[in-house]
Amino acid sequence: MIQFASRDGVAVLTLDRPDKLNVFSGGMGAELGAAYARCDADDAIRAVVLTGAGTAFCAGADMSPAADSFAGPSRTVSPRAFTASPVQPPAWEVRKPVIAAVNGHAIGIGFTLAMQCDIRIVAEDAKLAIPQTRRGMVPDAQSHWTVPAATSRAVAADILLTGRTFRGAEAVTLGLASRALPADEVLPAALEIARDIAANVHPVSAALTKRLLWSGAGPDEVERLETAYHRILMGTDDAREGPRAWMQRRSPQWTGTVTGTWDRVLEAESSVQEKN
Repeated sequence: MIQFASRDGVAVLTLDRPDKLNVFSGGMGAELGAAYARCDADDAIRAVVLTGAGTAFCAGADMSPAADSFAGPSRTVSPRAFTASPVQPPAWEVRKPVIAAVNGHAIGIGFTLAMQCDIRIVAEDAKLAIPQTRRGMVPDAQSHWTVPAATSRAVAADILLTGRTFRGAEAVTLGLASRALPADEVLPAALEIARDIAANVHPVSAALTKRLLWSGAGPDEVERLETAYHRILMGTDDAREGPRAWMQRRSPQWTGTVTGTWDRVLEAESSVQEKN
């Protein structure tokens, strides 16, 4: 149900049930979580693109009894476990930029999963909605946090409380997406961004910047974390390589890795927490 491909530092994860408009099932959630974990652990992967096969991104939950759409992320704990956030880890915990190439309709969990990504490129005529309040349910996948964090409480109330359908072009106006394009241009645009990140962005810098963006920390804590992260990076070979590559008009050759740096990151964060 999830196709995984990786080339030149970019992993492409494809929701692959095109005959059913890529509707979401428990099995798909488990596979997507496993794919995210694989991307997070592999230092060769610098950026991730999530898209859908065929004409849709994800048309919502598969409601058939066999789909097990609302099973928990781990079936080894309890066969009837349930969570409203069935993809673990979520995209924001992947220490690489994750770009949602929303190539077509994204409804319900289809759109709330896209909201867990860092950047969203959407098809301008795609139908988008988080309609759970119209189905007697509650929006899922931490959308009560991701939507207002991406936009505002006012936009979140408009989208989540009404459950209304809107098009990709409006998503950009609302601040829910970065760019709206013709459907056949969405994936190429997302891949262009991902390849640029893979070629030019320092992987540890990206991981730390993403961590701050999603932290929800206030300005004082952000200042302390930014300072701690600067101390990790300053004086390294990569801190010299970045300016040197820029001056020489070439792509940088980074040597630092996310996994190789992360123990220092956790130690620095622990020190910041102790001083709070």
